[in-house]
Amino acid sequence: MPPAPIAPAERTKNIKYAVRDVLALADEAKARGLDLLHLNIGDPNIYGFSPPAAVAEAAIRAIHDNLNGYAPSDGTTAALSAIREDAEARGVKAIQHIAITSGCSEAIEIALSALVNAGDRVLVPAPGYPLYTAILAKLDAVAVPYHLDEANDWQPDVEEITGLLAAPAKALVLINPNNPTGSVTPREVLEQIVAACKATGTVLFADEIYDQLVLSGEAPPPIGSIDAEVPVVTFNGLSKAYVAPGWRIGWGIVSGPKEVVGEWCEAMAKMERARLSANHPLQHAIPVALQQKHPEIEAMRDALRIRGRLISDRLNAIPGITSVAPKGAFYAFPSINLGVDDCTFCAKVIQETGAIIVPGSGFGQKQGTEHFRVVFLPNEDILSRACDGIAAIAAHFQSQGA
Repeated sequence: MPPAPIAPAERTKNIKYAVRDVLALADEAKARGLDLLHLNIGDPNIYGFSPPAAVAEAAIRAIHDNLNGYAPSDGTTAALSAIREDAEARGVKAIQHIAITSGCSEAIEIALSALVNAGDRVLVPAPGYPLYTAILAKLDAVAVPYHLDEANDWQPDVEEITGLLAAPAKALVLINPNNPTGSVTPREVLEQIVAACKATGTVLFADEIYDQLVLSGEAPPPIGSIDAEVPVVTFNGLSKAYVAPGWRIGWGIVSGPKEVVGEWCEAMAKMERARLSANHPLQHAIPVALQQKHPEIEAMRDALRIRGRLISDRLNAIPGITSVAPKGAFYAFPSINLGVDDCTFCAKVIQETGAIIVPGSGFGQKQGTEHFRVVFLPNEDILSRACDGIAAIAAHFQSQGA
């Protein structure tokens, strides 16, 4: 009797990750001889950026000093102290727990796994980073979208959030600056969201991994600095501004009243102990990253300002495409108004031009709209060539009347 196929767990059925799902199409385009233009992955390294020299040297020194064994489960003392001092200097109050993790992704997964049960509601931005919905699907929790308003620079609709919080929700996720839209939510809107969560006892998940990559306007405050009575878990790390995503060094900071967050923090600590530790030697780069100035980060911001303007101007010049100018991070989320769905449009762009863009449906775009995400980390020549290809495909669908 032949062996029966192994059936995967039901919880995996709804797990998707659009950023990498497009790579099969890209491989087909490459096999046909097309040069691939990677506008899909938010990895600064592959576009010519490097970690600040002092940060890289600290990591190398730790390896040479044989700091290569297990670290404490929550992190090294020096790294935890540096994270606390940096957060407190920026106004984050009532810090109760800090843990260094294998990238922000692990911190997010631990925080959610320690908080939600099957069926619990968690409000997530739409569009937003798909990791949150993937983890919630695995936990059999309910991801409830709140929509960012494209007509208002992709800002959250506080009235909609307040209405959604009328039913019990364990948490609300806010990504600022936002992935995939490149929007930056200002202080006055953050204060309203914090107040809404305070009124309903909702935990705020503050994803601030792009906080040093605000490209225009005033940088918003950390969400954890707004009201010490509101439970907040803040995520950050070395992946984006410090250009070290492959190091997998992130952290979570829980703040709020001890009597409110204490048991949750202990639940997270149990999970941290169970997986031993994050990468040990690379934790020794954290104090250098947070306690020194790095001209490389300002140079990166300058380059991104130029590239962000270029991608916005070029995309908005294409009939049938409109794009809100990004104000932070390194993403734009253009709208497709060509009578064609986002997956069909992106597939044709990838297969016929080699420019790899990601369908907006992978990020939770509003029903009835079509978008795609572009990363504007590549240099101006690559961005221009990609925009030429996008324009050609847009013209095709316009001439066909889709």
